[in-house]
Amino acid sequence: MEMNKAKVKIYGQEYTISGEMSKEEIIQVAAHVDMKMQEISEAAKAAGVVPGSVAILSAVNIASEYFKALEEMEEYKRLNAQLEKDAQHYVQLWDEAKKNYTDYKEETQQVVAQKEELTAAIRQRDGEISRLRGEVEDARSQAQSGMEEVVSEIEDRCRELENSFFDLQMENLQLKKELEKYKNNND
Repeated sequence: MEMNKAKVKIYGQEYTISGEMSKEEIIQVAAHVDMKMQEISEAAKAAGVVPGSVAILSAVNIASEYFKALEEMEEYKRLNAQLEKDAQHYVQLWDEAKKNYTDYKEETQQVVAQKEELTAAIRQRDGEISRLRGEVEDARSQAQSGMEEVVSEIEDRCRELENSFFDLQMENLQLKKELEKYKNNND
């Protein structure tokens, strides 16, 4: 990696700092250290303390900020890991929902197809029922007209039989008269 150099001023003294960071980053870090040292120096003066160990106190303060930032970063990593886990869970739920929707859609299509088949079958059956009802009505009409003919024939035969029976009774009566006449003549 390329080493970059930058001239900076920290707590009133000039330094040349080199590192792998960009020049702008080196200047930004140096400005932060200078600001902390100025804050601690002013705080020490305000508290009536001799600012002899400004560098040490600044280093401790910066280290404290660093560790706090590390803790925050660890918390963010933990939150990020939880968010990734949640995201995976939601992606899985989404995939399941899509699959369920696809399955539902396929089932619905199958049900619609079955409904159409059943509707066609019902229409066909209705047609057959209508045809059979027509045939039954035709058969009933034919049977009724046939029955009327049969009844008419039977009635005609009954009249003929009644007439024959009447004729036989009349003949029987005549024969009885003749028989009685003959008995009376023979006696």
